[in-house]
Amino acid sequence: MKTHSLHKISRIALAVCGIGLVISIFVPMWAIYLQAPQYPEGLSMFLWSNKITGDYQIINGLNHYIGMKTIHQEDFWEFHILPYALGFFAVLCFIAAWLNKKLWLYITAVLFLIFGVAFMVDFWLWEYDYGHNLDPNAAIVVPGMSYQPPLIGFKQLLNFGAYSYPDIGGSIMFGVAVILVILAFIEFRKPKTD
Repeated sequence: MKTHSLHKISRIALAVCGIGLVISIFVPMWAIYLQAPQYPEGLSMFLWSNKITGDYQIINGLNHYIGMKTIHQEDFWEFHILPYALGFFAVLCFIAAWLNKKLWLYITAVLFLIFGVAFMVDFWLWEYDYGHNLDPNAAIVVPGMSYQPPLIGFKQLLNFGAYSYPDIGGSIMFGVAVILVILAFIEFRKPKTD
């Protein structure tokens, strides 16, 4: 084995990461659930790489009363970018596995971590704007109240409990990030005499 080549397990793991990222394009990335006494079955909204599904039109109707902006699929520029970004990183994982070089693993890991952090920051900023930029002429105005959904976890918003967490696609992205970091660490620590 050459000094800068990858272990066979690392190459297999990179290929698995690539397959996972391809799958993440076609499954929900994030889930937001709302529960309240008047909606005991709950309301759900699912963010995919290129669309929104679920009860978001009902959520729009409720949010109108407290002055929140309506959610429209065409307002998300990310939907035009995200499928291609995930495809790019999937191809990068396959290339790193095929080229069998540590450098390509490191490049893939660093770029994907930067992308992942940027993705989470962008999502948080959207939630912040959505929950804070309220219509002052709304039917219900609670002074000092904001309605930013949680990034991950639970938050009480008036009589609604809001849950937000990664769905299948988001879980795959987190898993890929963890695997890439572990592989990069293992390969970096591997003796140079291989």
